[in-house]
Amino acid sequence: MISSYDDLIKATGSEPEPQRLLFVFCRAELPDDASPEEKAAFKRGEGGALTPVICVDKAPQEASEFSALVEESRGTGQEWDVVFVAAMSGRGGVAPSSDEAQQPMTMMVESIRLGHISNYLPLDKNGNAVSLG
Repeated sequence: MISSYDDLIKATGSEPEPQRLLFVFCRAELPDDASPEEKAAFKRGEGGALTPVICVDKAPQEASEFSALVEESRGTGQEWDVVFVAAMSGRGGVAPSSDEAQQPMTMMVESIRLGHISNYLPLDKNGNAVSLG
């Protein structure tokens, strides 16, 4: 069971093939026409929509520390509330390249926009897994 970013990094090291990690950082937002009930729930940390604001792919060794990933995200100027992570497996001992990650990343962003998030690991700003839904 993966309950933190550290667990994820450890798990990638035990995979038979090298991995590439896909990250989609999202901001929680309310639509302009949100009802008073929706606004109240949002203030309590419930509801809203997740809008992708940053996408990046990295080899696990390029992102071994969650704090470094958070610091890099700050450099973009984009605020975020949750990051979704997925892993891609390589073949024949070769990790997927950044170019090979582009189509899966695009599909991941679109899935998140549509609310289909069950295939991804959601993490908070501290690198802890969160339950959404």
